[in-house]
Amino acid sequence: MKILSIESSCDETAAAVVEDGRTVLSSVVASQVEEHKLYGGVVPEIASRRHCEAINPVVRKALADASLTLSDINALAVTYAPGLIGALLVGVNFAKGLSMATGLPLIPVHHLRGHIAANYIAHSDLKPPFLCLVVSGGHSHIVEVTDYTAMKVVGKTRDDAAGEAFDKAARTMGMSYPGGIHLDKAAENGDPLSFRLPHPKVEGAPYDFSFSGLKTAVINLIHNASQKGNTLPVADLSASFRKAVVDSLTANFLQAAQDLGYRRLVLAGGVSANSLLRRRIAEECASRQWSCYYPPLSLCGDNGAMIGAQAYYEYQAGHVADTSLNARATMVIGC
Repeated sequence: MKILSIESSCDETAAAVVEDGRTVLSSVVASQVEEHKLYGGVVPEIASRRHCEAINPVVRKALADASLTLSDINALAVTYAPGLIGALLVGVNFAKGLSMATGLPLIPVHHLRGHIAANYIAHSDLKPPFLCLVVSGGHSHIVEVTDYTAMKVVGKTRDDAAGEAFDKAARTMGMSYPGGIHLDKAAENGDPLSFRLPHPKVEGAPYDFSFSGLKTAVINLIHNASQKGNTLPVADLSASFRKAVVDSLTANFLQAAQDLGYRRLVLAGGVSANSLLRRRIAEECASRQWSCYYPPLSLCGDNGAMIGAQAYYEYQAGHVADTSLNARATMVIGC
């Protein structure tokens, strides 16, 4: 089954053709990063306008790269939640129009389910059930994946997401958007024990995260030093901050796996590209003789291939939309 999939939830316009949920025939991503760098982050109105400009050529290229036409496609898929509402609407309405014009079935896909499905592309042996840590700029969840379309959140952030904390800390250190990538690189040359930073816990919720206080602590360190005319070592501060975030993510994830009886652990989302997080989870799983999976760097960020992968399983479960489909800025992954 060949699915043409569309992703436009934030600042990448993406399309792909995926066969049977595992084989990527083409994947095209038009990034807006360079433009949003001017503003230090994503500007929703600009993102929506750029999606309008890019979506048609991106979809055409995805078909061309796969050496296919619409007549060769069996279904269409689109990210409909969660994300920036204006950005989502561009993809949803384009996909609905294409479905109406061709008569192809339309499969709605939850963005975070797509991130999890990126692992199906990279690992042919991976099948549910497993426990997944989904970490991105807007989300930090521990998710039980009991089947391809059956998921339950068992832990989540109570405030900032891990990716958001990375980006805001990096911005305060003077790094350009997207800051998390630059902070990760700087941290590789720093001493993670240079600064003592808080490791927040959520009382009564051992699998939940809280990164707001940690983010504020590092920002206050930088501002206080600046007011005194001092400059902090960026590499050491980056390493200390990264360690604190990864310590929190790893501890809760492993605790949930231990308590819930999972021995197959999966990473997903943009922050799954973080080098320390990948190393730590791999090492911890190896020491326990657990299985560990994470996507290649090319599939960590937003892309159409992950949407096409999840769409295959949504279609098998009978999850098909009609022309009443609408975008939603927020939606839990279990819906």
